[in-house]
Amino acid sequence: MPITFARALTALMLMLLPSALLAADSWPLPRAEPASLGLSPDGLKRIADTLNADIEKGKIPGAVLLIARRGKIGTFKAFGDRDPEADAPMTTDAIFSIASMTKPMVSVGIMMLVEEGKIALDDPVGKHLPQIANLRVAKDTQAHDGEVETRSAKRQPTIEDLLRHTSGMTSGNRGKTAVHKLWPYSGTRAAVRMNGDELLETNSRLPLLHDPGAAWSYGFSTDVLGLVIEKVSGQKLSMFLSERLWQPLGMKDTSFALSTDKWDRYARAFELSPRTGKRQRVLHAAGKPLKYECGGGCAVSTAGDYIRFTQMLLNGGALDGKRILKTETVADMTRNHLGADFGVDAEGTRAGFGFGLGFAVRLEPGTRSAPGNVGEYNWGGAYGTYFWNDPKQELAVIFMSQAPGPTRYHYRKLLPKLVNEVIVH
Repeated sequence: MPITFARALTALMLMLLPSALLAADSWPLPRAEPASLGLSPDGLKRIADTLNADIEKGKIPGAVLLIARRGKIGTFKAFGDRDPEADAPMTTDAIFSIASMTKPMVSVGIMMLVEEGKIALDDPVGKHLPQIANLRVAKDTQAHDGEVETRSAKRQPTIEDLLRHTSGMTSGNRGKTAVHKLWPYSGTRAAVRMNGDELLETNSRLPLLHDPGAAWSYGFSTDVLGLVIEKVSGQKLSMFLSERLWQPLGMKDTSFALSTDKWDRYARAFELSPRTGKRQRVLHAAGKPLKYECGGGCAVSTAGDYIRFTQMLLNGGALDGKRILKTETVADMTRNHLGADFGVDAEGTRAGFGFGLGFAVRLEPGTRSAPGNVGEYNWGGAYGTYFWNDPKQELAVIFMSQAPGPTRYHYRKLLPKLVNEVIVH
């Protein structure tokens, strides 16, 4: 049977299979007819048509979209290819490298320790990781006589600074200044080259981009949070999150390492970028083992797993009788923790956002071209994944695709517009 015919036959069978015959564990939350949730079936079809058209044009290999409202799933669909080289169709249980969508889960892990009194938001990071207790700040971002001059920091970064990305820690992929060039390129690249102790030793010698608390800058903050969790809990990050978050929420496919029995569900990017023709990097696709479990970007997950996590947050910290965080803790995490004069690019997505303790937080009402409600919070990953929760609309959306590079920004702007148009009441 030719591969293309097999792919078409499989896709047709999935389309014709009655929903009632799907296994119960295929639905991560209760499901309901879209109209009963105030979601327009015609609007959902427009989203599907848009994604299918983009896939036909070769913009992305495939995707999974899950929209839940009022705690129930209105749509959960797979589009295109899971593996474009093998012509294998996408499935709703496909596993994705989620990059920076790891960060919100690590942030929740930190807040568990805060609730237990094992750490405090105003703790200097060096209290828990003495290797980086005396970080210095670049006098400016340029090199002089081949060196970046440094000075004493006005204060050392705190746990809160790490959570809201105001620590001054940056990374090589976030800018082209002399300071950026000193830092490792990214957490995902560092994780296959050095262990956690080596990362801390490296970071201890590098200048902060700015004084802690003075500005918002993306970088190694959440990687360091993961190492704080390991130090305080005495467990590997994966073990802590598995016991405290993933298992209680039934997130059975979320991990830092992809086991061999799950490779046939792993979603892959195009080998070459449709935009540039250059080879594309996706962490787990290379099969290299991690030397430390980077909390900033090294997890894999599924749309079904991640909706369990985000719905827990939308519910105020609990799901199916399992309480993960206190309601007031979630409220604190999802409010703005930056001053009014801070700029947050939300990974190049949209203006009008501040930042909480692990999430970008909408501060201004959306516009017709970029709709959304004050209080919405979100984050995405560099390989093409994205989520947002809108408490006002009781809405949780997960978009999974393996499309590294600038393509991801297109969908972070497009999908909120399309999804908000679907909501009719």
